[in-house]
Amino acid sequence: MAPTPDPNSVGGSAKQDEATLKVPSKDPKKKDEKKDEDLSEEDLELKQNLELYVERVQDPNPDLQKAALESMRQEIRASTSSMTSVPKPLKFLRPHYGTLKAFHETMPNSDLKKYLSDILSVLALTMSAEGERESLSFRLIGTEGDIGSWGHEYVRNLAGEIAQEYTKRQSEEASIDDLMELVQQIVAFHMKHNAETEAVDLLMDVEDLDLLLEHVDKTNFKRTCNYLTSAAKYLPGPDDMLVLDISYMIYMKFEEYPNALQIALFLDNTQYVKQVFTSCTDLLKKKQFCYMIARHGITFDLDDEMVADDDDREALQDIVNNTKLSEGYLTLARDIEVMEAKTPEDIYKAHLLDGRASSGASADSARQNLAATFVNAFVNAGFGQDKLMTVPSDSTTGSSGNWLFKNKEHGKTSAAASLGMIQLWDVDSGLSQLDKYFHSNDNPIIAGALLGVGIVNCGIKNDCDPALALLGDYIDKEDSSVRIGAIMGLGISYAGSQNDQIRSKLSPILNDAKAPLDVIAFASLSLGMIYVGSCNEEVAQSIIFALMDRSEAELGDALTRFLPLGLGLLYLGKQESVEATAEVSKTFNEKIRKYCDMTLLSCAYAGTGNVLKVQDLLAQCGEHLEKGDIHQGPAVLGLAMVAMSEELGVDMEIRSLERMLQYGEQNIRRAVPLALGLLCISNPKVTVMDTLSRLSHDTDSEVAMAAIISLGLIGAGTNNARIAGMLRNLSSYYYKDANLLFCVRIAQGLVHMGKGLLTLSPFHSERFLLSPTALAGIVTLLHACLDMKPIILGKYHYVLYFLVLAMQPRMMLTVDENLKPLSVPVRVGQAVDVVGQAGRPKTITGFQTHSTPVLLAAGERAELATDKYIPLSPILEGFIILKENPDYREE
Repeated sequence: MAPTPDPNSVGGSAKQDEATLKVPSKDPKKKDEKKDEDLSEEDLELKQNLELYVERVQDPNPDLQKAALESMRQEIRASTSSMTSVPKPLKFLRPHYGTLKAFHETMPNSDLKKYLSDILSVLALTMSAEGERESLSFRLIGTEGDIGSWGHEYVRNLAGEIAQEYTKRQSEEASIDDLMELVQQIVAFHMKHNAETEAVDLLMDVEDLDLLLEHVDKTNFKRTCNYLTSAAKYLPGPDDMLVLDISYMIYMKFEEYPNALQIALFLDNTQYVKQVFTSCTDLLKKKQFCYMIARHGITFDLDDEMVADDDDREALQDIVNNTKLSEGYLTLARDIEVMEAKTPEDIYKAHLLDGRASSGASADSARQNLAATFVNAFVNAGFGQDKLMTVPSDSTTGSSGNWLFKNKEHGKTSAAASLGMIQLWDVDSGLSQLDKYFHSNDNPIIAGALLGVGIVNCGIKNDCDPALALLGDYIDKEDSSVRIGAIMGLGISYAGSQNDQIRSKLSPILNDAKAPLDVIAFASLSLGMIYVGSCNEEVAQSIIFALMDRSEAELGDALTRFLPLGLGLLYLGKQESVEATAEVSKTFNEKIRKYCDMTLLSCAYAGTGNVLKVQDLLAQCGEHLEKGDIHQGPAVLGLAMVAMSEELGVDMEIRSLERMLQYGEQNIRRAVPLALGLLCISNPKVTVMDTLSRLSHDTDSEVAMAAIISLGLIGAGTNNARIAGMLRNLSSYYYKDANLLFCVRIAQGLVHMGKGLLTLSPFHSERFLLSPTALAGIVTLLHACLDMKPIILGKYHYVLYFLVLAMQPRMMLTVDENLKPLSVPVRVGQAVDVVGQAGRPKTITGFQTHSTPVLLAAGERAELATDKYIPLSPILEGFIILKENPDYREE
């Protein structure tokens, strides 16, 4: 593939000569004399030698040619070793590039011509014009020798040219075999010389990542996989899945099972998860895998292939079922010494405000008590004791019944359910405490007890299915509040389990003409939760029919928005699988059609970071519409759902939301605070905090309410003092407005959630994995907040309890081989992204040393500060099993 000779080739090369001479100087003659004087003697000698070689190469005598080429080659090779500046030989040979090129074209085919090709290929590094790819074309006709000996820079340049050539040949459908041979060599060279990232880039360009598997070894597989998994977020589909597949295979090849399991969970590939279990023989490691699966919140049944021994399998299944969560959480609470119950007054801290606020408290006592119920439930979540609901009946303050009856009708539902929240994850004691409410003859209390049962079982699976046994009989009762309690309870306790028994109970409700709208809405929502991300056809069908049967009047109702949401949750994060359903949704009544479309799109691409979908949604938000249109709300939330998967996307999205606040219509402005709340959930970024603080004084009360709830969401479980201060001031600012005050109270409860031990972030494992059930819970609450007045400020305030799906202890708890807590020193600091950095950089910065169990804030990472134990998982979050290091010696 020699470049076509110029018709006046002598002139051509002469012109080139002039051009090249001009590079170092304006006036060649004067400067040349000067330049020669400036050179040191060695350089001068080198220059003269090289000029001599150039003449010799053109000598008709082949032996002389060979000797000259050999010497030239030696000179170039000797100099390319250090790459700080352009190597001297290349510098001195620049003027002769054209001459050599012209001569090369006249040479007959021989080994010498190949030799010269090699040298020209290296010279082309500094000489060839942009886009000519001369280095590559000379390389392909040169010798087959070792590329690496010409130095790194040369190899990198070649790789770049190969990528361009490859795209060109693909479009012309030409053969690429010769390129692929070269790629093999380059990849092997890069992998040997710690340039894994460059090898991966080249292989992505030539679409042949399978080559990696041959070239990775024990020393570089971790860095390679690190780069692959972090690049996956920025690749278009289906490349992203392919890249993760390759890294899964590499991890399996080197028996790095915990990482392989993470990728299997990310791909949502049950086959891969099974493979990890069957390939690994170490029982302790399998226990660690079980903890990882439990944290991810998927339902997973071990079979005898994965764990042969029955007793072991039962123990492992217990871990997957999350039965140890409550115990671990309480261990953490005892260690941090926050076991003592807190009252809502401890959270409000009204004494810090001036007298004005407290005097207005009597405005709406039932509403105040309802707010206190929620604050109490969120703050004492999972601690098993509080000062309102679990007070022993014989004490002087009276029985827990007293608090229940300080609430009005539907308020009792939330009050009874709050007991479930306080006993969160502790199924046995929770059920025994809730039992007394089942004998009540007051429907709202029964409804609350049913919901409470669901909440206690949230994320905890059990072989005897207590939730289904208790709630199943109440689904078809007369009273709709009781039915909703049971339906919502099932949705929360079996989220993500894809349990067919429940489907057969709930599906008929959707198509029951007599069922009230609210029951249908909650049934659709619960089915969406239970089958979250499963793309289940039958459930989708029932919800679609339920949507089609709604009358005009019902479509205007606020609760109808839960039907499309239930449908969207079925496809959560499943990308293209939603398309068929999205087509069907175009046939709906125009009142709900667009709403459904946006909801489906945003759910299907949630957490994928797909840029094209972000653009589609932005286009929807840019339109200026009539008052009646409601589909822009879910579009704004959708932006946050799609972009939340990685830091860069989050920052960009926060900026576009700022724009929307300036230019958007009212219905968009109402959704923006909620989208900000989702982007930074449990991660109070100062800029977002300020924006929300500004919006919380907005003239439009809907915007203000959304902003206040979002302040609670971004500070959820962080005890953030600044947000707590803002909310206290807001509570005195809005002391006359019952609705806004209610929102402020809820937000205060969220900020102090679990006394600062919990997080709502659906991401875990260093922001790599997204728990589908957690996201489903958050998104449901946000959709309800799009229309606050009828839902959260109306009689469906218990929608707030959907947040329980996302509540997780933000802890790292180390346990020994018998799963008993074990205290070891760890360093906790800000996580640093070290992908593709040279050497072994530190993964955390600004750390402090604590002894476990420890709390991890957003963006923090832990590492063991002792060599005495080896952690069984590379990512220190949640439960970590430590095994003793056999090589450890006491100092």
